[in-house]
Amino acid sequence: MRLGTSSPLKHGSPREWAENQVSLGCRSVVFPVQSNEPKEKIDAYKKEAEEHDLLIAEVGIWRNALAVDMAERTEIRNYCVSQLKLADYLGARCAVNVAGAFGPRWDGPYRENFSQEARKETVKMVQDIIDRAEITNTYFTLEPMPWMIPTGPEDYLRLIEEVNRERFAVHMDIINMINSADRYFAAEEFVDKCAGLLGNRIRSCHIKDIHLKQEYTIRLEECAPGCGEFPLKYYVQKMNEIDPDMPVILEHLNTDEEYVRYMEYLKKVL
Repeated sequence: MRLGTSSPLKHGSPREWAENQVSLGCRSVVFPVQSNEPKEKIDAYKKEAEEHDLLIAEVGIWRNALAVDMAERTEIRNYCVSQLKLADYLGARCAVNVAGAFGPRWDGPYRENFSQEARKETVKMVQDIIDRAEITNTYFTLEPMPWMIPTGPEDYLRLIEEVNRERFAVHMDIINMINSADRYFAAEEFVDKCAGLLGNRIRSCHIKDIHLKQEYTIRLEECAPGCGEFPLKYYVQKMNEIDPDMPVILEHLNTDEEYVRYMEYLKKVL
């Protein structure tokens, strides 16, 4: 596997960006430049990634492509297509977004997220983005979430069948799918199920941790690696068995210092 982080770390040039990533122990990266930035800047970061053997794991999107406002939805869909085209130009493992939410928060929990309309619109959205981008070197993926589709491996497989596009694949964020006591307490079994069902469709992974708080009712809280109870080494071993070059991306920390600290922890544990 190839460890990386979602942070570009503080830097002043593409070369310094790449050197900082390598110094931290990264062998994969989230591309830090957007599709609407100058091509010269994109090419400079692409070149440094290649020269420093930094696999471009992901091009992030992170916008609500199911926005209720239709003008906003159109604008975001166009951005999704542009980001996916960028991922294809870079030869990135994937471009990644969440399915989207039927409410004011772009990634929020709403009952409507699980409606038949939401599922139908998600399938149409993925098809539309892939068809318009006309990609050949990358994949479009959706990060699973605790409160929007897909919430688990079976649901992801069903979505793959419904979308029916060769260039639709899997982004693995296993902590986002730990949304019940069953999955929390039988974590190794759940890892096995995800690996068995989704296997070589997985293009990139996120890594963090999860903690069960003692207060009622069940309260599962995302946290930094080592601050929870998830079997991270087992998880990464399974992903590595699928692909020895699998990107494993540390995310959701607040400062460069935290990324340095928890990358050191992961390097020891893994």
